Amino acid sequence: MIDLHYWTTPNGHKITLFLEETGLPYKLFPVAIGKGEQFKPEFLKIAPNNRIPAIVDHAPADGAEPISIFESGAILLYLADKTQQLIPQDLRGRTETIQWLFWQMGGLGPMAGQNHHFTQYSEAIPYAIERYVKETARLYAVLNKRLADREFIAGEYSIADIACYPWIVPHEKQRQNLDDFPNLKRWFEAIQARPATKRAYARAQEVNPGSAPAVNEASKKILFGQDANTVR
Repeated sequence: MIDLHYWTTPNGHKITLFLEETGLPYKLFPVAIGKGEQFKPEFLKIAPNNRIPAIVDHAPADGAEPISIFESGAILLYLADKTQQLIPQDLRGRTETIQWLFWQMGGLGPMAGQNHHFTQYSEAIPYAIERYVKETARLYAVLNKRLADREFIAGEYSIADIACYPWIVPHEKQRQNLDDFPNLKRWFEAIQARPATKRAYARAQEVNPGSAPAVNEASKKILFGQDANTVR
């Protein structure tokens, strides 16, 4: 059994997508980040960076005590290795998949995240908005080019696709038009139609109906007002 500490963000969706795709048993533990639940001591024990998602695996492969993992990319890689699913087992295929997983973690996620922040949550700063909308478009174009001659990012459906897909879901909020990226659009619609994807996003509706982050002045201070003093 996997305990998944989760909220309905792109990084949270990655893990429900994997778990629903593989059928690995799991239990959801919602962490309402707008209310500051990510700072509870029991959560910080498994997620010292006070970010979702995090998991606890009660049946690790070494047969020892439960193991906790934070960071969505690390969780995906751990679960893929645990199940030997959604990651190629040959050297070259595995390396290809991990490259694109890290591309999402280091590029698409952070840049789209800054796009979200400056287009939706901050006062209008034209330079910042232009910077991150353009960089998001560039990354979409990189992915579109990659998908020109293959169905999925690393050939077969994998954790690379699972990592990227939730960050494309809010493309309209990111001021991107999928019609400008036809290969990406085809890939996006194929993943959207997968039964496991539908189940994963249905779980999100159970946890957070509407799945729209209710960001008000109080939650802004929690989500965007952290500094060194926040770490305890």
